[in-house]
This record gives sequence, structure tokens and C-alpha cells, in this order.
Amino acid sequence: MDFKEKQNYNFNDLVEIVKILRSPGGCPWDREQTHKSIRSNFIEETYEAIEAIDTDDTELLKEELGDVLLQVALHSEIESEKNSFNIEDVCDGVCKKLITRHPHVFGTVVANNTEEALQSWDAVKMKTKSQKSQAEAMQSVSKALPSLMRSTKIQQKAAKTGFDWASAEGALEKLYEECHELKAAILSDDEENQREELGDVLFSAVNVARLLNIDSEHALYDACDKFTDRFSKVEALAKERNIDMKSAPLSQLDSLWDEVKINQK
Repeated sequence: MDFKEKQNYNFNDLVEIVKILRSPGGCPWDREQTHKSIRSNFIEETYEAIEAIDTDDTELLKEELGDVLLQVALHSEIESEKNSFNIEDVCDGVCKKLITRHPHVFGTVVANNTEEALQSWDAVKMKTKSQKSQAEAMQSVSKALPSLMRSTKIQQKAAKTGFDWASAEGALEKLYEECHELKAAILSDDEENQREELGDVLFSAVNVARLLNIDSEHALYDACDKFTDRFSKVEALAKERNIDMKSAPLSQLDSLWDEVKINQK
């Protein structure tokens, strides 16, 4: 088949092209790749797809989803060459999972709203994974996830047992408590305890976000953007007033920061 002559391509064409690229007469780079060598590529392409979603760029999203799909095809082809599994097995597995975990759609279970649908999903998931407790479900949360996301998932599983704050206010008080413990660790100059207490502060902050129905990962993303924007304005203001930021006292720079903050509001 001469792929260059086609006007439109489909999923099967993608699978075949990846096979050609990995073949002896294909691309030297593609042939050399392993799961681990392209691990970071998978992460990068996923984040680029997320950026397209965040910026509401539909055309870019289409492109980036294609790049994510390419990663799936590559990893599947690597295993196909070992006679382990292929892309059809991947599709078969996810289809079976979707059918099994939606008994309220493909079975006799009734789910009248989103909450009941999620409860049904979780019950089937724990059963199929032979998880008998939420602790086992927590342990199954991937350690490769960004830590803020992993924290949220672990807290959500704890909440299902009733081990949760009644409101964000209770979680906020716990955050204050953890901050005090971090301060004590700093004053005692205990580096190991500082690291532990800082982790508790971050974990508690995620708990507050969860109870406020705020995505902590997105909130921090926005905070980074806000800081970058304000810093650029502080830098421009300092240049305009002939202030050397490297030698200026922090109090002066903080004053510029407050000025920019007030102007933005």
C-alpha cells in the first residue's frame, strides 16, 4: 500500500504506519525505542493535549490527541513484536472494562444520577480488582501521578469511609496546625522533620481544596501564571524607576509588588 497516495487515514492506517516505522526497513530511531525511552514523550504529549483543552484550542487539541494516540500505538507495537499483546488486545480490554463497569448502562443496575453512577463504578472497580477495603484502593492509586492529584484521589477514597472533615473550615484548621508544626521544625533546624511537616502542609492544603470543590492542580497552575504576570510587571516597574532589583532591599521590591497587585485589582 502506498500511504502517500491516500487522501484520508484511519486508526488502522496509524497502526500499520507504526509497524512500518518499527520494521527493519523503517526508521532507525523508531526501531530503537523502548517503553522507558519514550516514557517522557507520553507524559509530554499528554500535557500538551491538556494545554489545548485549557486554551480552548480545538484544532490544537485534535493534533495533540493524535500525538497521544501515536504513543499508545507505539507502546502497543513494542509489545506486539514480543507476542505479548497488540493494539487490538488494548481495545478489547478497555471495551470490556467499560461494559463491566457500567452495569447501569449494559446491565440491570439502576443509577438515576451521577452520584449513583459513580458509586456503581467504584463498587465494580473494587470487585474486579479484588479490593476489599478503601485502604487497598488507596494503595492502588498510581505513584506516578502528580502528587497533588494523587493526594486528592487518596483523600477521596478516605472520605468514602466517612473519614473526612464535615467542611472546609475543619480542614483549614488542620492546615493551620500543620503550618505551626512546620514552623517548629524550622526553628529546631531539623531538616528531616522539616521535609515531613512540609509534606503534611501540602497534603492538608489539597484537602482544603477538595472540600471547596477546587482542583488543586489547576489552582496552583493559575497561581503560577498570576505570579509570572505580576513579577513581569514588577520587573518593568523597577526598570522604569531605575531600581536595581538585585541590590534593592526586599521591602522596596515588596512595595512594588503591592503596587502592581493593587493596580491589577
